[in-house]
Amino acid sequence: MGAGKTTVGRQLARALGMDFHDSDWEIESRTGVDIPTIFEYEGEEGFRKRESEVIFELTKLDNIVLATGGGAILSVVNRQRLTENGFVVFLKCSVNRQMERTTRDNNRPLLNNDNPREKLELLNQIRDPLYAQCADSTIDTGSTSSKVAVKQILKKFKPN
Repeated sequence: MGAGKTTVGRQLARALGMDFHDSDWEIESRTGVDIPTIFEYEGEEGFRKRESEVIFELTKLDNIVLATGGGAILSVVNRQRLTENGFVVFLKCSVNRQMERTTRDNNRPLLNNDNPREKLELLNQIRDPLYAQCADSTIDTGSTSSKVAVKQILKKFKPN
């Protein structure tokens, strides 16, 4: 959360002349409601099911840049789909930077609690090893601008 997946993804797609897709936006478009509403009515489990379905469909497309939700990596099936069908970039960001970027954002249901910092630390502890396992490249977006991050990705990404 707050690592810049959508911002960097959109800029990267533009630089590569590819279409940009965001799995969260796709879920919202299909359901007609925002992510917090899905969490409210279906819980995280219901949201993750929808997320896996969308990732399955989007990873069938060619020549796209896909930004997934931060928790997509939790699913073994999602990890498989992503690594088998694309160049995976882990946008790593410190908890302090994530806090700065997400403090005023009410569209993050996992942070709607008494201690969002503690939640981010826990999420990173669980997710970071999974991201590292799947990533073809890791970029620190907490200390670089999105433009610099895109340049770093472009140096490592070799399209087919």
